[in-house]
Amino acid sequence: MSGPRQVGKTTLVKQVLAEIDAPSHYASADDPTLRDTAWLEAQWEHGRQLARARNGAAILAIDEIQKVTGWAEAVKRLWDEDRAADLPLRVVLLGSAALLVQHGLSESLTGRFELIRAPHWSFGEMRDAFGLSFDEFVYFGGYPGAATLIEDEARWVSFLLDSIVETTVSRDLLLLTRVDKPALLRGLFRLVCDYSGQIVSYQKLTGQLQDAGNTTTLAHYLDLLGAAGLAVGIEKYSTGKVRRRRSTPKLLALDTGLVSATSGRTYSEARGESQHWGRLVETAVGAHLLATRDPRTEVLYWRDRGREVDYVIERGPDLIALEVKSGRTRDGLPGMAAFDAAHGRARKLLVGGDGTPLEAFLADSEPLSQR
Repeated sequence: MSGPRQVGKTTLVKQVLAEIDAPSHYASADDPTLRDTAWLEAQWEHGRQLARARNGAAILAIDEIQKVTGWAEAVKRLWDEDRAADLPLRVVLLGSAALLVQHGLSESLTGRFELIRAPHWSFGEMRDAFGLSFDEFVYFGGYPGAATLIEDEARWVSFLLDSIVETTVSRDLLLLTRVDKPALLRGLFRLVCDYSGQIVSYQKLTGQLQDAGNTTTLAHYLDLLGAAGLAVGIEKYSTGKVRRRRSTPKLLALDTGLVSATSGRTYSEARGESQHWGRLVETAVGAHLLATRDPRTEVLYWRDRGREVDYVIERGPDLIALEVKSGRTRDGLPGMAAFDAAHGRARKLLVGGDGTPLEAFLADSEPLSQR
C-alpha cells in the first residue's frame, strides 16, 4: 500500500488487523536512522512463528518499508522461501514514498504483489468523518489528520507545511532519492501551488526559479513531487504519445489544502476572491479525478488557439471532455465546442453550474462510472 503522508494508511491497516480472525504482527521502519535488512528479517521471522504456531495464515505488516535499505531484494528472497515451504504468511507493505516503493516492486517483485493506492480523502469522506462543508473541503482539502485543526487556521497551516510537506520533502525525497538542488525542488512545489489549475510552460517556471537549470531537471523534479503525492504536471491531450510527453504541463496540486496553506489567504479571503476560488475548485476536481481513476485511464487537458477544456479523460478509445464551472463567469463553453470539432467522439461532462453538482461529483468514489 502506498500513498501520501497523513492520509490514514497506518490507521487503516491497524484497524483491519484488529478486526480479522488471524494472528498478526505490525512493525514500523519509521526511525531517524534507516533500518537494514537484518531488522526486516527479524520482523519476518516473527510473522513466520505466528503462522507456524497457528498452523494457518498469519499476517505481517511492515510500515514505511522504503526506509529499509535493500528491502525489495530481501522481501523477494523471504517471500520465495515461504512459498517454497508452503508457509501461509500474508505480508502487507506500507510506504509513503510511492516512487521508491513502486521502483522496488517493479525491479525485484514482479508478479508477487498487488499495489493498493491510498489517496487523499474525498469530500464525501471528509464530510462524513469530520462534518466539513463543501466550501471547507475546497479550502482545507482531504488530510484527515489536519481536519481537527481547521478552527485555528495558523495551527492548521503549520501542521500541513511542517508535518506533511517538509517531512515528505526532507525524509521521503531528499533522504531517499538523489536531489542535487533541494532548494529548487521546494521552490517548484511552491510554484505549482501558486499556479495550480493553470497551464504553465517550463520556460516560465525556469524564469521564476533561481538556479533552475534546464527543463529536464524541472520535469524530473515534478515527477518526484507527483510520486510523493504533492503535485503533478498534467499532459496535453493529443493523438500522439510523444507529443504529449513534450507538451506544456497543466500544474496541479494533489490536494487543495496544499494550495491554501501556501497561498497566504485565510478561508474567508479565499472565498471572497472569485478567481482564486475558481482555481481551488478546478484543483479539487482534477485531484479527485486522479485519485479515483482506473489504472487504465489517463487524465489530461486540452488547449488550442485559446480554446481550452479543463480535463480530458481517456480510457482506450473512449474520451470524456470535462469542464469545471464554479464562480467564474464564462460565456457558454467555447472550449467544449472547439474540442468537439476536433475530436467529435468525446462525451461531454459539465461539473458545476448547470451540470453535475460539484458536491455530488467530489463525494462520488467513482465519479465517471455513471456519466
